[in-house]
Amino acid sequence: MISEILFLAHRIPFPPDRGDKIRSHHILKALARLAPVHVGTFADDEQDLDPEAELAMTAATYHIAHRTKPLAVAALEALASRRPVSLPAFADAGLRWFVRETLATRPIATIYAFSSQMAQYIPADFAGRVVMDFVDVDSAKFEAYADRARQPIKAFYAREGRLLAAFEAEVARRVALSLLVTPEEAELFRSRLDPKTRAASDVRALGNGIDCNVFSAALVHPAPELAGTPGPHLLFTGQMDYPPNVAAVVRFATRIMPAIRERIPGARFHIVGRKPSPEVAALDGREGTRVWGPVEDMRTWLAAADLVVAPLEIARGVQNKVLEAMAMGRPVLLSPGAATGIAAQDGKDFAIAESDAAFIARALALLDAPAERDGMGLAARKFITDHQSWPAMLADLPAMVGIGRQEARHAA
Repeated sequence: MISEILFLAHRIPFPPDRGDKIRSHHILKALARLAPVHVGTFADDEQDLDPEAELAMTAATYHIAHRTKPLAVAALEALASRRPVSLPAFADAGLRWFVRETLATRPIATIYAFSSQMAQYIPADFAGRVVMDFVDVDSAKFEAYADRARQPIKAFYAREGRLLAAFEAEVARRVALSLLVTPEEAELFRSRLDPKTRAASDVRALGNGIDCNVFSAALVHPAPELAGTPGPHLLFTGQMDYPPNVAAVVRFATRIMPAIRERIPGARFHIVGRKPSPEVAALDGREGTRVWGPVEDMRTWLAAADLVVAPLEIARGVQNKVLEAMAMGRPVLLSPGAATGIAAQDGKDFAIAESDAAFIARALALLDAPAERDGMGLAARKFITDHQSWPAMLADLPAMVGIGRQEARHAA
C-alpha cells in the first residue's frame, strides 16, 4: 500500500502571494509529487476561497475551515486556559473531525504540520512520522514585539512569547523533525530548548526558494505608475498589516526619506502590498511617499523600481520579498535581519545597511550610480538562479518526510 501524507497549514496555500503561503504552496506541491496528500487548512475570508479549485486539483482530499472567531474571543479562551492566543485562534472542531477521519480511513504515514498553530491537531497517539515546520521562531518574534511596545500591548506580547516558547519546546519533544527556514533560525530554536529536549530533538533548516521562471523581468512590462513618472523610485513590498513591515516603512518614510530627498528632491518611496494599516496609510503623501495597497502583479512594480528597500528591524527567517526583487534583477538595499538566510555578497549581489545613516548613505550612492545599480541587479538575478531555486531548496524533502524516491515513483 502506498503511503499517504496529511498536510496541515494555517492558511490555504493558494495563491502563493505572501511569505508564508509561498513556502507552504511549494512544499505542498512537492509533497503531492511524492504521494497522495490530504490537506487541512484555514481560509481567513471569502477571497481565500477563490483558489479552492487549485487546491482540489492538488490534494487527494481537503478540508477548509473558516476563521470566524474574533481575536477577542480567542484571547479570552487563551487567558482561561493559560495557552498562547494563537492556539484558540486556530482551533476548529470541523478540522479536528477531518484529521481524525483521515487518519482512520487513509494510510497516512506522515503528518506535515506547517506553522506552530497547527501542532494542536496532531494526535498524541499517531504512530507515523511527524514533521513540524515552524518556519520561524514565533516566540522570539513576540518577544521582540514586546521589547518595542508600550503597555498594555507590551504585556500581551510578552505573555504570548513566553507561552509560545513553552509550546514550541513541547512540540519539538513530540515530533520526529522540527524545521526552520534558515540555519540561523534553527540554531536560535535549539538555543531556546532545555538541554534534555535539545539533545533529543532533530532540528534542521529547510530554506525558501524562488520560481525564477515566474519572477523574471523579461516576462513583464514595468508598471506605468512608476515607469511613466519622474523618479528615482524606491520600493517596499509586503503584507502591510504585518507589524515588522509596518515598522519598516514608517522607519524609511520618516527617518530615511527626508535625507534622501534633501539631496534628490524627486525621489519617491512606494509602499505596495495588501491591507495597509492605518499607520501605513497615514504615510501617503509624506516625504515623497505613496501608499498603493494591493496591485494586480507585483512583478511589474519590481521591474519599474530603481531601488528595492527592506529596512526591517524585526525580521525572522528568509524574506521572500528580497528573493523576489533579486530574481527580478533589481538592486536591493536591506537590513542585516532582512539578509538572514541569503548567502549573497554585500556590495555585489545586494547592499546591507544597519543604521539610518548607513541606509541614507548607501541609498544615495546607489541612486547616483546607475551602472552600479544595474550591475548589482544582474548579479542578484544570477545568484538567485544559481542558488535559490525551489528544486534546490526542497531536494532533501523526500528523506525528511520519510517517503523514499522509489515509493514516490509508484505514487506518480
